[in-house]
Amino acid sequence: MSAESVLIPDDRAFSNFKEECGSEEGWSLTYNKTGMTVWTQTIGGDEEKSLHKIKCRMACKDVPAETMYDVLHDIEYRRKWDANVIETFDIGKLTVNADVGYYSWKCPKPLRNRDVITLRSWLPMGSDYIIINYSVKHAKYPPKKDMVRAVSIQTGYLIQSHGPDHCTLTYLAHVDPKGSLPKWVVNKSSHFLAPKAMKKISKACLKYGEWKQRHNPGFKPWLYPEQTTLPTIPVSELSIQHADSLENIDESTLSEMQTREERDSD
Repeated sequence: MSAESVLIPDDRAFSNFKEECGSEEGWSLTYNKTGMTVWTQTIGGDEEKSLHKIKCRMACKDVPAETMYDVLHDIEYRRKWDANVIETFDIGKLTVNADVGYYSWKCPKPLRNRDVITLRSWLPMGSDYIIINYSVKHAKYPPKKDMVRAVSIQTGYLIQSHGPDHCTLTYLAHVDPKGSLPKWVVNKSSHFLAPKAMKKISKACLKYGEWKQRHNPGFKPWLYPEQTTLPTIPVSELSIQHADSLENIDESTLSEMQTREERDSD
């Protein structure tokens, strides 16, 4: 099997992801307030051009781990609570716990919006749940002219149960957003955008039970794979999405002041 082959994550990949979620070695603490902690890690020596990893952990009271897992999976519900989503849909399934999907999202102005195609896989581990993804290419879904195709090197969630009504959510992302981003975007992501997004997920969990009762309550293909209506696609249709094969958009000169001005004019 070549190094370029698309691989569906195995048990070791999930275990490694869980271990990294719990490790603080090599991570810099950037935010710690009211049950929310954020760390960042720079990959490479050049601070301006390097990729960054971000890890965000949040204590979620009144949210069972099972509910959090459902909310992160439920694509119909995401369209309701995720204000940043432009379009999201599943492309096809690979196995009972792996699929391929498309997601596009709004970026802070004046940056261009991003999209991504990912192979996603999930696994319950005892009382914990893990969802991980990484970018792939599919011939039917090439980059769009009005979007910047981002690359998820590895992104995921670890949900840890602490009893019937309490869980901890850890979000770990190693993403190449493509384009030379200004430093304020990286800082804003770790100090503001990531914690804000995590809080939105927690709030969405509190309303999920009521919403799900009115929207196909028994349909949870991530728990019951026999329910899926997705077509099966062969792994051979996919290839690894490398960042260096995509157009590089230089947005490094865009200022945060422009962002504020454009937001005020909306």
